[in-house]
Amino acid sequence: MRVITYGTFDTLHYGHILLLERARALGDYLIVGVSSDEFNALKGKRAHFDYEARVSLLRSLRCVDLIIPEHNWEQKRDDIVTHKADIFTMGDDWAGKFDDLSDLCEVRYLPRTPSVSSTLLRQHLATVG
Repeated sequence: MRVITYGTFDTLHYGHILLLERARALGDYLIVGVSSDEFNALKGKRAHFDYEARVSLLRSLRCVDLIIPEHNWEQKRDDIVTHKADIFTMGDDWAGKFDDLSDLCEVRYLPRTPSVSSTLLRQHLATVG
């Protein structure tokens, strides 16, 4: 089974790794869409690390089999078909937002790791930096 997920994966942390490991455990091949710097700008986000650095970090994880760039919200449908994904998954903070993809594959929302998030990490770093 092929699993696909998406994210910015800036300030990669323990919660991201657990989420990716749980996503990979749903199948035997994990595809990770990483938001491009241009897409983040369209979303009003600015990543601490550029796209290439974020991809490099994700490549070091054994649970990640393929990394693709995410350029816009709409590409998910095409990516699911192109990469023959059986399961689309995201953290449960996105619950319900991608249910429209269920005509193409199973949609699963995985629980987030309590007490850790990129936002909390950035806030903490801002206070100590």
